Amino acid sequence: MPGTAPAPRRRGGRVRMTGKQRREQLLEIGRTVFAERGYDGTSVEEIAERAGVSKPVVYEHFGGKEGLYAVVVDREMQLLLDMVTGALTGGHSRELLEQAAFALMDYIDTSTDGFRILVRDSPVAQSTGTFASLISDIATQVEDILGLEFKSRGFDARLAPMYSQMLVGMVALTGQWWLEVRKPDKATVAAHLVNLAWHGLEGLERHPRLVGDRRA
Repeated sequence: MPGTAPAPRRRGGRVRMTGKQRREQLLEIGRTVFAERGYDGTSVEEIAERAGVSKPVVYEHFGGKEGLYAVVVDREMQLLLDMVTGALTGGHSRELLEQAAFALMDYIDTSTDGFRILVRDSPVAQSTGTFASLISDIATQVEDILGLEFKSRGFDARLAPMYSQMLVGMVALTGQWWLEVRKPDKATVAAHLVNLAWHGLEGLERHPRLVGDRRA
């Protein structure tokens, strides 16, 4: 643009990045490599090579592979949570369920690398940053919806947290399957997910019991 100073260049014609730009570049490259190879199959050497920098640059920004991975996972989790919660715009309970299911399918479709990373086991020794914790976070968002639905039908609203885990887990595992096959289209998959979940809720027994001979 007129009046804009050209970016400084290093010898050899390469554009010199600011610290923020370099960090973003390393995050994008790391995200791609983690999706392709998984955590264990990814090395700092490969990330540095793809970025055209030395290994110490990666360590300077993230402290190592684990630190880079943690930031990538945190960003993807936040993106997915934002998409799901942002999709819950109100309406009938079934419509809210449709919004949540489609938001997850939409995330898988538009952020495939990110979802591949999230569904892998996290090597970080913590309770956050894992697919299980992500499912729990999303389930919390739909817990209130189920609680209201249970109250309106005379069911025990204290069971809503458990049912929200069941519903979100069903959608997430279906998403993992769809990630590879991509058929049918995401809207159709979301419709069938809601069909199973909603009509299951429609005929829900107030006090379900196992029909076989089982001990608690």
